[in-house]
Amino acid sequence: MRQFLRIAYAANVLLFFGALEAMAVEEAQYTVLRKEADFEIRQYMPHVLAEIIVAADLEGAGNKAFRRLFGYISGDNRTRSKVAMTAPVAQQSVGEKIDMTAPVGQQRAGSGWAVSFMMPASYTMEALPEPDDPDVVLRQVPARRMAAVRYSGFWSEKSYHRHRTALESWIEAQGLVATGEPVWARYNAPFTPWFLRRNEILIPIDGGR
Repeated sequence: MRQFLRIAYAANVLLFFGALEAMAVEEAQYTVLRKEADFEIRQYMPHVLAEIIVAADLEGAGNKAFRRLFGYISGDNRTRSKVAMTAPVAQQSVGEKIDMTAPVGQQRAGSGWAVSFMMPASYTMEALPEPDDPDVVLRQVPARRMAAVRYSGFWSEKSYHRHRTALESWIEAQGLVATGEPVWARYNAPFTPWFLRRNEILIPIDGGR
């Protein structure tokens, strides 16, 4: 039975990410204010996240959180509505699907990691179904300015830290100040070739100059 559940879970992960690969999905809305090589300063619009905090290491947090977040958008909510996933990876009437968006976000939260799916921009907190899982929460994120670095490659802790350090150095060189925890954003399926993957690290910053 456990083996069957593991296989079913893996199939759900592949189906989700495969859908993201096959569809032109809505992404987080932002305006690029400055660009230099792989670095950007972006102004993000307000949005809502479905988020869960898990106790795991950097590389394992996404897998541990996925099943419960997937359950929420698949109908594990008070109205049994299906909510389409996003990438970073939202309510209407029962059975009505909501368009997918992108990417899946992950950031440090105390001793664990907060993993989130971004909800489509057309939906408010009030329009989303309440999760059955008490650990899955909906969170309104206000408009904010973010420094970003984009890179390809494997989802490894080594690569994460290398690009995070590069982004932090670039922020300092620009005379800006980080105001929050880095967010690790992933846009592609696990079976996407490493050189085609779109990964980003985003750090909230002050208004700067």
